Amino acid sequence: MRVFVMKRTCLLSCFLALLLPLLSRQEEHSKLLLVSFDGFRWDYVDRVPTPNFHALMEEGVQVEKVENTYITKTLPNHYTLVTGLHAESHGVVANEMYDPVLNRSFSMEGPEVYDSRWWEEAVPLWVTTQKAGRRSGAAMWPGSDVAIRGVYPTHYVPYNASMPFEMRVEKLISWFLGTEAIDFGVLYWEEPDETGHNVGPESPLMDVVIEDIDRKLGFLREKLKISGLYDKINLIVTSDHGMTQLSRNKIIELDAYVSQDLYTWIDKSPVVGILPKEGKFEEVYNSLENANPNMVVYKKEDIPDYFHYKHNARIMPIIIEAKEGWTIVKNRTEPFMMGNHGYDNHLHSMHPVFVARGPSFRTGYTKTAMRSVDLYPLMCYILGVQPLPNNGSLASVQDLLVEKPTPRPTLPSVPNEPSYAWALGLFLGAALVVGFLVPFVKQVTQRQLPPLPLSNQEISQPLLQEDHKVALIHVPVKHGLSAKSNQYYWCHA
Repeated sequence: MRVFVMKRTCLLSCFLALLLPLLSRQEEHSKLLLVSFDGFRWDYVDRVPTPNFHALMEEGVQVEKVENTYITKTLPNHYTLVTGLHAESHGVVANEMYDPVLNRSFSMEGPEVYDSRWWEEAVPLWVTTQKAGRRSGAAMWPGSDVAIRGVYPTHYVPYNASMPFEMRVEKLISWFLGTEAIDFGVLYWEEPDETGHNVGPESPLMDVVIEDIDRKLGFLREKLKISGLYDKINLIVTSDHGMTQLSRNKIIELDAYVSQDLYTWIDKSPVVGILPKEGKFEEVYNSLENANPNMVVYKKEDIPDYFHYKHNARIMPIIIEAKEGWTIVKNRTEPFMMGNHGYDNHLHSMHPVFVARGPSFRTGYTKTAMRSVDLYPLMCYILGVQPLPNNGSLASVQDLLVEKPTPRPTLPSVPNEPSYAWALGLFLGAALVVGFLVPFVKQVTQRQLPPLPLSNQEISQPLLQEDHKVALIHVPVKHGLSAKSNQYYWCHA
């Protein structure tokens, strides 16, 4: 009897040991929140008191110089952060674009932002997370309210610039804590970019905005602490680009050099896409090539390789790049901004802030430099999802982590809906336990009862010459995808 019980107990323990990892699999990987303050330049944190930014530096890591992707505009860089690709690879090459294959134009302020064809040359991390059977949430991140490859984040809100920052934070925290808790969240805020355009980064008025953003970061930190998430979640705070001061004395008028009848103006200063009319390429290029010492004119094939900005049909045959602080216009009747970005991504004024803290990051560590494309493989490692091909390098940023990354299993791609594998595992595990307990109780009960007389010698022989066997069967689960609608347009300047 004792031997029998020991055997049963041993087998039951083995099956429970196999079952528990399956039940706890959903908790194995860290959670991550990525926050972008549009246009927050790297040196703003030392311009005015920013106690919340500095608290994150002390609790986690800081990168002094982040080389973002060319061109240093909002949409290209936000898509780079979540794909690990340069603009020529992910296809969102500017805020204003023309696609000769689609024969369509794109503006970040128009309804075409919801046309998935403009985004589907790459796959953002929230889609990869979804396909790995996990969940994501997005509050206003560019492209997150578009069905990219037919997939939305688990939770998202259509872009609405009037939604306060505090409400965006509260939505994300509710998603991290909800019944369908997310693993990856993205949060976007329009400032200080808007004010930087209006008054310029050197204006004293910027100080008030920077201080306000630090208070908003403090609101986020406090809400994470109250919710119990602060020490469980990895928080990355960064931006898409910096900002530089402009002057009305530094304006380049193209009308002085070439007729508007010869070309179509595609994107805005400081990197202007020029699409010459049919048969007019050489005339336009020759008119602009040496027209002004404060701009550089490139044929598409001559754009420097280090920009990673030539191998895409949406990059125009001619691009004009203004030197830092200069503005290119058709003529002086066009609106003028006191601050702008989009210039050479090697300029310090174009670099964004980067701070992070959480269980995956070191404490009180400062790194000299990184590239924005390296953030994607870093986030994939933290989340435990398999990264798609990208231009980044985990090895380049592994020193930000508590321990050096080593190869480990990552979640494979599965159908794009919440996975019920844990429920199936629970059911099968319970069935296994019951399958062992019932015979066990039966055997114990029978051994305590006196033997019954047998009237037929034949049935006294065992029916099988082996113990009970239980098979664990894999049951595939298929899911559908419900469509969602959008109600607002991207209306950021």
